[in-house]
Amino acid sequence: MITYGQADNKITIGTIDSVQSNILNENRKIWVYTPNSSSAASFIYSAQKYPVVYLLDGQQYFHSVVGMIQHLSKVNGNTMCPEMIVVGIPNTIRERDLTPTKPGDDPMLKELSFLKITGGGEAFMSFMEKELIPYIDSKYPTQPYKMLIGHSLGGLAVMNTVINHTRLFNAYICIDPSMWWDNMTFLKTTKEALTGKDFNGTALYVGIANSLEEGMDIKKLPEYTATFTRHIRSILDMDGFIKNKKPKGLRYASKYYENETHGSVPLITTYDGLRFIFEKYQLKLQDKDRTDSTVALAEKIEVHYKEISKLFGYEVKPPESEINTWAYRFLQRKQYKKAEGFLILNMDNYPASFNVYDSYGDFYVAIGDKSKAIEKFQKALSIKENTGTRDKLNKLLE
Repeated sequence: MITYGQADNKITIGTIDSVQSNILNENRKIWVYTPNSSSAASFIYSAQKYPVVYLLDGQQYFHSVVGMIQHLSKVNGNTMCPEMIVVGIPNTIRERDLTPTKPGDDPMLKELSFLKITGGGEAFMSFMEKELIPYIDSKYPTQPYKMLIGHSLGGLAVMNTVINHTRLFNAYICIDPSMWWDNMTFLKTTKEALTGKDFNGTALYVGIANSLEEGMDIKKLPEYTATFTRHIRSILDMDGFIKNKKPKGLRYASKYYENETHGSVPLITTYDGLRFIFEKYQLKLQDKDRTDSTVALAEKIEVHYKEISKLFGYEVKPPESEINTWAYRFLQRKQYKKAEGFLILNMDNYPASFNVYDSYGDFYVAIGDKSKAIEKFQKALSIKENTGTRDKLNKLLE
């Protein structure tokens, strides 16, 4: 294994980038987080590619969503979801971009001043499809798996994308969406679309906040006719419709968060949504998997990632760093057969990585096979010159 250190006294979680949009006729700032962008691991292991999360209202939720994904994918050894790129999309004209239609006579909107600029949702989605996503794919290390997350009007935009641009994203997290939009007309349109389309390969999670006033009971919701209750009534209407009709191919889950408000619900909904969408991603191990001296664990990991690949529609490889860690763990325990199983798995998946062969050289040193150790170190150096590997090879050649 190669080690590499880097001193840095700054904590940075992303960069500000921008895309000039001809569709929207404006320059759009974007906030981008890329895993391992400043990590020593990027020096050691093969370049990785990642699924992408596109986050509406990006200026509000970027930090929390990045932290959540980091925690679920890496912190404390977690592998509950993959490491992912996060693209936060700050607003310029929110009411324009996140609303699918210009509403007619609606008592919930009649006193609002922004009505004349609404209804630009299709142009905004065209910007995402034709300008933003191609830009991200061209500049950043992306995999062909994309998720869209939005809250409130952003949730409305998510549902508009689900029904009208289904294949643009693989998964959606829709947070307390404004399904009352346009005097419930959009809710009707949503139901019609959900009935007639094939959503195979699409996952949708909906979080519902408690937006009732104190003393109101969710069980008595049909009795409430106040205008402000339309928000929760419209979401629950959609939720009940989806659960009853079971749209073809749609993988769906939802939750009513009784103790969360419209403002507080995004955090817990995003967490639960990620856990739902990636519920099969984590490899669950038993104690015997760790103690068995055979190569069974490496084989189990390989099978697991093949199943994940089928689920997400592209080849998902077990991370080189994770497999490398397993190999050294068993090498230290002198479980040589098991360690070699992990080294072979990495070599099959990452044949262009110098570290794979450097680690295999360490294995042969440990078992006393000098000639094969030399061969592996030389192979590593043919891919990439490295002082640590060169020193180990020179020592064997003395």
